[in-house]
Amino acid sequence: MSPAARRRVCAVIAAAAVAVLFSALSAPLGALPALAHGFTSTVYVNLVSPQPGHVRTELQLEYDLLVVSAADYEKDDPLFRTGTAAFEAGDAAQQAAALDAHAGSVVSYVTERFGVSTGGKACTPVRDGGFTIGRREGVPYARLTLDYRCPESAEAHEVRSALFSGSEGYVRDSKTIVTYDLDVKSGSTALDAQHRSFSTQQSWFERFWEFFRLGAEHLLGGLDHILFLLALIAGSRRLREIVLAATTFTLAHSVTFVLAALGLVEAPASFVEPVIALSIAVVAGWHLWRIWRRRSHATDLETAGHGRLGLDRAGWTRLAVVFCFGLVHGLGFAAALGIDQAWSWTLLWSLLVFNVGIEVVQLTIIVAVFPLLALLRHRRPIAGLWTTGAIAAGVSAMGLVWFVQRVLGI
Repeated sequence: MSPAARRRVCAVIAAAAVAVLFSALSAPLGALPALAHGFTSTVYVNLVSPQPGHVRTELQLEYDLLVVSAADYEKDDPLFRTGTAAFEAGDAAQQAAALDAHAGSVVSYVTERFGVSTGGKACTPVRDGGFTIGRREGVPYARLTLDYRCPESAEAHEVRSALFSGSEGYVRDSKTIVTYDLDVKSGSTALDAQHRSFSTQQSWFERFWEFFRLGAEHLLGGLDHILFLLALIAGSRRLREIVLAATTFTLAHSVTFVLAALGLVEAPASFVEPVIALSIAVVAGWHLWRIWRRRSHATDLETAGHGRLGLDRAGWTRLAVVFCFGLVHGLGFAAALGIDQAWSWTLLWSLLVFNVGIEVVQLTIIVAVFPLLALLRHRRPIAGLWTTGAIAAGVSAMGLVWFVQRVLGI
């Protein structure tokens, strides 16, 4: 590559990095995912039938969202003031007391948006005990137990949830993860804005399809995971490189995903989220470093492989880095699903199907993007170098912005 061409490459890379960095810093906070998957919330529900005509329902709801949503629903300013003060104090006992003091408003909000029915007739909710506070992913969650009194019916139970919908304006939307042991059936399902209800009569295929779809939508909605994948594609010059990188990433995140979702390993979001952002910057920056290291021979990267798999020492080191970061991404995937019920075979299959949904989208992105870049590199090596360099620079800059935001808690 001539000196003039090198200057053009550097200029393009620098311009791309500056443009992405400026757009990231100037974007509104709500438009930029400071956490992995934007401003969403997850509700966790467990349903059991201890005796005929009763459905014992335990709901876990994000505390601060529950306070503002219930206060807005009942126009209850004291709930907002006392609940918010308890949240800022970080005192679990004070938070539970704030909810108990305004239990009417809170329960009304929950039961208006969450319900159980059978035979087309609604079950009547009765509060069972007071509120308790726990923590999930580093934030306080309120636990509420309701005893639904249902009419005698031989038909299946139906469950609906519209808790914390996007129309309330506090979060983009929410999903409700349901585990149940009803009607001589046990299983798990996921409800969201497109699928607000389910019946225990659903087939195993319908239940697993919900988790497959949830996994696919999770990856598509998680910009940071997509950027990590683009960084892998941009830095892979041959088909075997991207296959090895993607396989390594899949194996790593699958291990920690299942272990974390089953409650066997745990890491705080304050650690997982910044490391995911850092992984984006490092993997993208790796390609920039290879370009810089070779300088005038950068366009010959595709012929630089050694060994049985066509990898030199730097290539094997890259795979090791990808594997380590893949372990952390698995924790992020598990946090998005949010189930920690240990060693249920039904649940385990649901987790695996969720993971398959992730992998199908990942493979689709690779199949769509990698051949185009490979063709460009083959026919126009310099243009291919500019393109992959610009992609890597932009992705690396975005990863660094997210890393700083997540470390500082912005």
